[in-house]
Amino acid sequence: MTEPRPVSNHGTRGDAYDRRFRAAAAAGADVHGEAGFVESLEVRTVLDAGCGTGRVGIELARRGLEVVGVDVDAEMMAAARRKAPELEWHLADLATVELFDAAVLAGNVMIFLAPGTEAEVIRNLARHLRPGGLLVSGFQLFPGGLDLPRYDLMARQAGLVLVERLATWDRDPWTGEGSYAVSVHRRPGAPAD
Repeated sequence: MTEPRPVSNHGTRGDAYDRRFRAAAAAGADVHGEAGFVESLEVRTVLDAGCGTGRVGIELARRGLEVVGVDVDAEMMAAARRKAPELEWHLADLATVELFDAAVLAGNVMIFLAPGTEAEVIRNLARHLRPGGLLVSGFQLFPGGLDLPRYDLMARQAGLVLVERLATWDRDPWTGEGSYAVSVHRRPGAPAD
């Protein structure tokens, strides 16, 4: 097991991070779009890569999927463990995972990774997907940030094939423009069991 990398503070963390989503849910917002999307892919096991406080993983488990959460941020992980101690949580860099039908990087994980490690993370996650397994990632697009051609190149270099791109977790179509994209890449081979 590798030692987790230090985490930059990208704003609120832990319980304060969760309060933001509880407030949005109380105001009527659907805060589980990522879980609904992943559930629609009809997979059984999911690695919630960069799980933070467990918002997505806990909802996926509630929907009957087998979920393992991995995050490098101890404060976020502590919040996830308090909320759902029955789930499997790992405080680790995204280098210590097992084989899964899907790995989901929700909540801008790709743009919060340590700079220069994006390709390494994609390679590692791809290596741990079953043949036919899916890497699902949604992140903001902004000038000077990670763009889709670079992300797709890293995915291709990891042996993944783009199968779908959308503008939102609600499946709004991707038009080639926009400030957010959800990408689904598949590891070649037989469909996930």
